[in-house]
Amino acid sequence: MLMANKKPKTRVSTRLGALQESATLAVDAKAKALKAAGAPVIGYGAGEPNFPTPAHVVAAAVAACQDPANHKYTPAIGLLELREAIAARVKEDSGHEVAAKDIIVTNGGKQAVYQAFAAIVSDGDEVILPAPYWTTYPEAIRLCGGDPVEVFAGVEQDYKVTVDQLDSALTDKTKALLLCSPSNPTGSVYSADELKAIGNWALENGIWVITDEIYERLIYSGEMSYLLSVVPELADQTIVVNGVAKTYAMTGWRVGWMYGPADVIKQAANFQSHATSNVANVSQRAAIAALKGDQSVVEEMKVAFDRRRKKLVEMLREIDGFEVPEPTGAFYVFPRVEQLLGKEIKGRVAHTSAELATLILEEAEVAVVPGEAFGAPGYVRFSYALADEDLEAGALRLQELFA
Repeated sequence: MLMANKKPKTRVSTRLGALQESATLAVDAKAKALKAAGAPVIGYGAGEPNFPTPAHVVAAAVAACQDPANHKYTPAIGLLELREAIAARVKEDSGHEVAAKDIIVTNGGKQAVYQAFAAIVSDGDEVILPAPYWTTYPEAIRLCGGDPVEVFAGVEQDYKVTVDQLDSALTDKTKALLLCSPSNPTGSVYSADELKAIGNWALENGIWVITDEIYERLIYSGEMSYLLSVVPELADQTIVVNGVAKTYAMTGWRVGWMYGPADVIKQAANFQSHATSNVANVSQRAAIAALKGDQSVVEEMKVAFDRRRKKLVEMLREIDGFEVPEPTGAFYVFPRVEQLLGKEIKGRVAHTSAELATLILEEAEVAVVPGEAFGAPGYVRFSYALADEDLEAGALRLQELFA
């Protein structure tokens, strides 16, 4: 007698099945697909510098390819020379001292973010997540069994949460707070005083802090403030994540890092040894050249970003219905567009910022990311990490669309 074949109860795990696609990558992919089909789409979606990786970094990678040592496994946590270069860069930029042994080199900043949550978050733990937030944060928290607790700070607060808001979100399940300054998606930057107040709050309440500093070198007004520089006592309950992607136009090289207390870093290192092992050695050698080499290339890119920042803010402010605060870091503008929702535009009506982004793409062939992706309905994100002529042409299309 033939037995009927049994089918699995579920095809995909519950945890992975609940994941949402990265909205920023989805918008970028759609824009690129339309371009490939011949549509003159201008994309403000991806947070990716349009500059080539600096020549001396590429040269270091080419040389590394010729060395057989780079054809083999290296320590899972990364080359010692790279970890020492990271420690030196951290010391020079922030004044904070970290030992090379307490640094893990990761496959891009995303792996650092995920491993940071994986190292400290257990099932049912709550992580306070200031919104607007980068799309990956809540998904990484959920993947680790945690619950993101969103705390929204709108345009009136320059997108920065207050200690009073954090207090309101605090429960006996709160394990950690996520900070990102300069911010993706808003471009806002916390001041030293603001960070000190938040750091002392975390210290008093025994809360871990994961601080994402990947845009640290892209500040256009004032100076970068570092959490562990203003509240050094917090070092035993803080994990810092960073990488070379944004500063050195190295998004495709996939080199990030994380550092923190030795016991937590040891467990995160064990995890990485089973998940991915070491980052590609050629990429690590390139990152060494970036961190230790000529830093004037960073300033050159920053000058271009600053020019684009000012131009995009100026042009978007000419559009009725766009409320455009001036960002002071990263390479994003995050306008509020609630006034445009429910209004007729080219015979169409958008009731959400997601619908508005679709309308903009279809009517003006301009790609932006809707605020829903960042926990901020009623807003849209523009990345100004694109060529000047494209940036201005796209803004002109929007001015014409909403005229």
